Amino acid sequence: MTSLERVVAVLNHQEPDHVPAYPLCNSISRIYTGIDYAEWTLNEEKCAESIIKATEELGLDVICSLVDLSVEAADWGMKMRYPTDAAAGPDTTEHFITKPEDFDKVVRLDPRKTRRMSGHLKLVKTLYDAKGKDTPIVAFVFGPLGVLSMMTGLAPMFKFLRKCPEKVHQALRNVTDTLKDYCTALIEESGCHAIMFDTLYASQTIMRASMWDEWEGPYIQELAELVHSKDTMVMIHNCGDGIYFKEQIARMHPQAISTLFLPPDCKTMEECKEKYGDQITIIGSIPPSNIVTDTEEQIRAECRREIDAYKKNGGFILSTGCEYPAQLPDHYARVIVEEARTYGKY
Repeated sequence: MTSLERVVAVLNHQEPDHVPAYPLCNSISRIYTGIDYAEWTLNEEKCAESIIKATEELGLDVICSLVDLSVEAADWGMKMRYPTDAAAGPDTTEHFITKPEDFDKVVRLDPRKTRRMSGHLKLVKTLYDAKGKDTPIVAFVFGPLGVLSMMTGLAPMFKFLRKCPEKVHQALRNVTDTLKDYCTALIEESGCHAIMFDTLYASQTIMRASMWDEWEGPYIQELAELVHSKDTMVMIHNCGDGIYFKEQIARMHPQAISTLFLPPDCKTMEECKEKYGDQITIIGSIPPSNIVTDTEEQIRAECRREIDAYKKNGGFILSTGCEYPAQLPDHYARVIVEEARTYGKY
C-alpha cells in the first residue's frame, strides 16, 4: 500500500497493512539539507526540499506543512523574530496590539499577496506536486483566536476579552475571513488532502470549554464548513491538556484529531477509543518530552501501549502528540516508524 492508501483506510476506520506512522518531524527535516532554522522557515523551496527528504528517508506516512505558529499573524505586520536555532515567533518585547484601538489594524488581508501566507501556499503546492499522489498532504492553519493572540500575547488576550469584546470580535471576523480565503487557496490552488486547524485555546490548559465555544467556536465552525464544502478533510491539532473533543467535534465534524492528552471525559486511551473511535481518527500521542528523556526501550513500549489501545478497526495514526523536539537527531523518529510497521501490523 502507498502511504495515501494506508491513511485513507484508517480514516475510513478500516485496517490497512499496518498502522500509519507520522512523528511530526518538520523542524528536524532541516538536518537533511544542512540549513538553519531561519532559512528553513523563510525559504519555501529549501523547506519543501527538507520535508520531502525527511519523509522519504524516515518513511513517514503523512506530510504536514507546519512551520511555526506565526505564519498567519506575521502578515498583519507584527514584529517577528527568526532565530537560527528555534522556531520563529513574535517579538514579545513589542506586541502588535497593546490597546483596544490597535485591533483596528487587524483588517481583512489577501493571503495570496502577503509575505508568509503566500509563501506557505507555495510550500504546500511544492509538497503536493512532489508527493501528493502517494502521500497525504495536510496544510496546517492556526485557528482565529490563536492567530489573534500571537499579536496580543497570551495573558493580554484575556484582558482584552473582558475590556473590549466588540473590538476582539471584529478582529476575529477579519481574521476568519482572511483564513477562509487562505484555506480556499490552499485547497484550490496549492492542492492538499486536508486542512489541520490548530485550536490552541480548546483545552483545559487555557480556557473553559464554554468560553472557547463562545469566542472561537462560531468562527472555527465557519472555517470547517468551508473546508468540508470543498470535499477536503478537516483535522484538528491541539496539544493542550484536557483537549475538548466533544465540543470541537460538534463545531467542526473533523475526520481526525491530533492530540497529546486525553479529553476531560476519558481516563484512559481505551476509553477514548471506545467513546470517540467511531467518530474520528485519533492521531497521537507520544509525548515529545519522552523523546528527550526516555530510553529507546521506553519509547518502543510507549508506541506499543498506544497501538494496543487504538489500533483495532483502524482509526489511528501513530504520532508524536506535538512536534518532534527540534534540536534532537532523528533516531527516535525511525524507532516510531519501525514500531508502526512491525508491532502495528494488522
